[in-house]
Amino acid sequence: MKYYILAGEASGDLHGSNLIKALLQVDANADIRCWGGDLMQEAGGNLVKHYKERAFMGFTEVLMNLRKIFKLISFCKNDITRFNPDVVIFIDNSGFNLRIAKWAKAQSFKTNYYISPQVWASRASRVKAIKRDIDSMFVILPFVKPFYKRYDYDVAFVGHPLIDAIASRTQVNPKKFRDNHNLNSKPIIALLPGSRKQEITKMLSIMLSLINDFPDYQFVIAGAPSQEFEFYQSFIKHNNVSFISNKTYDLLSVAHAALVTSGTATLETALFKVPQVVCYKGSAISYHIAKRIITLKYISLVNLIMDKEVVTELIQNDFNKKRLKIELERILNKDERENMFNTYYELEQKLGGKGASEKTATLIYTDLNS
Repeated sequence: MKYYILAGEASGDLHGSNLIKALLQVDANADIRCWGGDLMQEAGGNLVKHYKERAFMGFTEVLMNLRKIFKLISFCKNDITRFNPDVVIFIDNSGFNLRIAKWAKAQSFKTNYYISPQVWASRASRVKAIKRDIDSMFVILPFVKPFYKRYDYDVAFVGHPLIDAIASRTQVNPKKFRDNHNLNSKPIIALLPGSRKQEITKMLSIMLSLINDFPDYQFVIAGAPSQEFEFYQSFIKHNNVSFISNKTYDLLSVAHAALVTSGTATLETALFKVPQVVCYKGSAISYHIAKRIITLKYISLVNLIMDKEVVTELIQNDFNKKRLKIELERILNKDERENMFNTYYELEQKLGGKGASEKTATLIYTDLNS
């Protein structure tokens, strides 16, 4: 079978790579063409476009790059037509993917979506288009299936692929990790400022402002695979700060606490059982637009899945040095940490166990052969 997979960002590349591996297990003759990143290419996909070429963040930046985006959409349609796949598989990245899905369905391509667009967070009106354009939807968050059911759209809950990604990784020797990265014996506070330049710029300077207030800890920046070290250098002006690129999981496995930009990283941090403070700060324009269209009580996946405040969320003006210091002190407290650990274990149970990629690949392949 021929599969055309469209993913964006580092998280999409990770989940896409595991899906590719699973598809190659169930279909030995799978021919896979993809948009994604290095991981999808290494897994066996023929990479067409790297997600770095289309990493646009926020409403204003999208508007500034509309011409480039429309060129990418046109190129994608032509490439799909030439490849003529048995199925087009979309992974998250709704702004781009839903446009392609509408066209692909009209061209009579079979359409599958793995990791639903966040219609449960904003603009639920998009469900009508999704029902029209997507033949099968595979969701990874437990509350998304009942959400779609309210719109009479039957989707499959397959569990969360992060559980597999974390379980399959090689265990880290803490001492060796510290030695290899010139870290001292102080407890580690991991800083996860995001993956895009705009968000890193907004997040990292505030995170690093706490260094002098916590001399008994060392701060370590988790560098995103999409960014070069030179970009981070201007932020590193203190000898109690270290930088480690593209080793976020290894870093989390040895971290004592973390300051995390809202997104998939909040769930990853929870699955590594690391107490965290969730942070978010966007441009004023983007924030006020988002505030009007997002209907959720929380922004972090941890709180959304548990439907209660497990981790503190510091959003926009609340994300400042004073509040961040208070919240970091709180998660360094023994009793608070114990409470968070207990809830993290409950969270993992709700995510449905291992095998998300394998379940999804099997459902896709079975459907193609039915």
